[in-house]
Amino acid sequence: MEHGGPPLGRGRSTDLLGRAALVTGATSDIGVAVVRALAKRGADVALHYHRNAARAEALAAEVAALGVRSRALGADLTSVQDVHRLADAAGAFAPIDILVNNAGTPIRRVDWRQLDPEFLDRVFNLNYRAQLYLCQRLTPGMVERHHGVVINILSTAATLGGSDTVFAYSSAKGALSTLTRGLARVLAPHGVRVLAVSPGTIDTEFQRTLTGPELMAQQRAAIPLGRIGRPEEIGEVVAFLATDDAGFVVGETVHVNGGLYMS
Repeated sequence: MEHGGPPLGRGRSTDLLGRAALVTGATSDIGVAVVRALAKRGADVALHYHRNAARAEALAAEVAALGVRSRALGADLTSVQDVHRLADAAGAFAPIDILVNNAGTPIRRVDWRQLDPEFLDRVFNLNYRAQLYLCQRLTPGMVERHHGVVINILSTAATLGGSDTVFAYSSAKGALSTLTRGLARVLAPHGVRVLAVSPGTIDTEFQRTLTGPELMAQQRAAIPLGRIGRPEEIGEVVAFLATDDAGFVVGETVHVNGGLYMS
């Protein structure tokens, strides 16, 4: 169902007015924050979800009340057929100017000595191949219009390697980091910026489910700011990078981790 609201009120930011975004994993805590931040700046938003249709529809209605168009689109990103259908549905909603590849998860913790081909395929399908296939489908339109932004959401695991139970995830995110730089070099001459945001430890349902209290306390202690990040702090960075104010930022990974790498 497509949602649409009243015109944007005076005093509202409109630096993304007239542009359309696709945000994958839009019902996650960070995904919700990204959608809200983009919509606040005037972007129309297609929201991808996997299972939580009710939350996606509620979010679509919420952002439509800001005066933008929105549509919830379901897809299983471990399926290449579903990825292609999602890209086509998003393109039918509007020409996509902003692609935020936010969806991604380790799926579950598995000791690296027990990783098997089936599980590796699932992890890489979700955390690397889906992003690649969406870029294949959606960036040609950006190239044709000579304007577009792709923002891949990474993880500190891509840099630090992650614990020995998320090596598959950290490897996939590492591959996505490499893809980000490669695509940036290829697409920049055509007016399309590709970059990444790498969140540190963020207060999300995903993080609380995957990480026990003891490990969470250890992670908090390693952060120079002395606290866990908030989803909104990721959403605002992503939205800024999508604007023309960040128009000279290409191929970079912006680390949002409270100073973790200074430790």
